[in-house]
Amino acid sequence: MTAPVFVGGDDRSGTTLVCLILDSHPDIVVGPELEFVTPPSLGEYVVECCELLVRGDPRADGPGVESSDPRYLLGVQFVLQCHRFGIEPARVGALARETMREVGGDLVRFEDRCALIDRIGELRRAEVGKPRWGIKILRHIARADSFVRVWPDARFVSVVRDGRDVAASHLRGNRGWGYTDAAEAAAGWSEVVLAAESCAAPVYTLRYEDLVARPAETLKSLVRWLGLSWNDALLHHEQHAHALLVNPYEHPSADAAARPVNDLAVGRYRNDLTPAEIAAFEAVAGPTLVRMGYRLEGAEIPTRLRALSRKS
Repeated sequence: MTAPVFVGGDDRSGTTLVCLILDSHPDIVVGPELEFVTPPSLGEYVVECCELLVRGDPRADGPGVESSDPRYLLGVQFVLQCHRFGIEPARVGALARETMREVGGDLVRFEDRCALIDRIGELRRAEVGKPRWGIKILRHIARADSFVRVWPDARFVSVVRDGRDVAASHLRGNRGWGYTDAAEAAAGWSEVVLAAESCAAPVYTLRYEDLVARPAETLKSLVRWLGLSWNDALLHHEQHAHALLVNPYEHPSADAAARPVNDLAVGRYRNDLTPAEIAAFEAVAGPTLVRMGYRLEGAEIPTRLRALSRKS
């Protein structure tokens, strides 16, 4: 078993960009998110979804990674996410069957689900001839301690972006999913950031703003921590092939993440959120913003937090 890398963080934090950058390294293949915790199982249920997709069954046909029949939504999503990683539905089904035989039953327990993910990762790295693999796990970075019990040598990267920019991306992105107001976004963002920070597992915190402002410096520190050698390909991820960009399935971040690293989205909340929304976010998540090195702006910020913010 190799030492996988799991990239996590709140939605719209820059995790896809980090995955594409790492995927450019000659020693690791890193895929987009695989949501393997929430489907009812990764065994019989996923096998059925694979069969529907291979046959072109209309029940599995939907926009992006969705299915038209809600009964198959989570399974189809998982299978098409695997295709974003470069593994076609028929092969996912075969891997699920192999894993069920290996564990002696359906893939419902967390450990059994991880057995399939490990098989997927190992297959993918062998196909591209790289010694290590990784995937994105989004908010599941909060349970890194559970992952490390399965993969003792795993490494975790927690991508943190200014929560107000995360909120702006959710509230003004017209995506039909995600947070619905600033207070909800503040609570959700703060929860995953603090949970990842408190894990006993080896978690590296990477601030999105540091990455786009000082990419070489930031990435050299990251890959050294991951046990990888430096390679200039990391600075030119847009020049390399990535499975996600071949089979994007309407991935909401694929187009933006495929561009050269830039700081165009830093501080977008100042234009996209109202003063009331900024104040509402900071009222809930002000301490976490300060803890992660962000300055506060709201007029109603307590004096103690304002003083801390000036020092950050």
